[in-house]
Amino acid sequence: MITNNSADFYLKISNHKMKKTILISAAIALASSTIITGCDTPAQKVENAQENVDASNKQLDQAKQDYQKDIDNYRIETANKIAANDKTLADFRARIKDQKADAKADYEKKLADLERENTDMKKQMDDYKSDGKDKWETFKAGFNKSMDDLGESLKDLTR
Repeated sequence: MITNNSADFYLKISNHKMKKTILISAAIALASSTIITGCDTPAQKVENAQENVDASNKQLDQAKQDYQKDIDNYRIETANKIAANDKTLADFRARIKDQKADAKADYEKKLADLERENTDMKKQMDDYKSDGKDKWETFKAGFNKSMDDLGESLKDLTR
């Protein structure tokens, strides 16, 4: 006859064996899946690596093209602004032609300074050499500020 204590004992042993079987099965399943998914042959690994390199090279080439396109577009935009500044300066020079000598001399000095500044900006843009995206962004920010300042000076003079 089986007593309550011995039934509990057999139940505990059964539960323990079942837990052990489940844990062993889970460990085997995990090990199998790791082995199966990591079973790329060396040739497959090389092929995968080459595909990654090719994709990275494409992205790099695209980034270089975008960078150069940005520079080219900015050069055109800047050339247009500088040409507009030249026209504004020439128009103002024609407008002050009949001014009194004192006022004309003052305007001529201011015009000469602004023309020199405009020419310097053109030279600075023409002399810029591609030297990396970070340096380009820094150059462009500084150049934009200088162009804006020059534009304001032109507006102030021609009012």
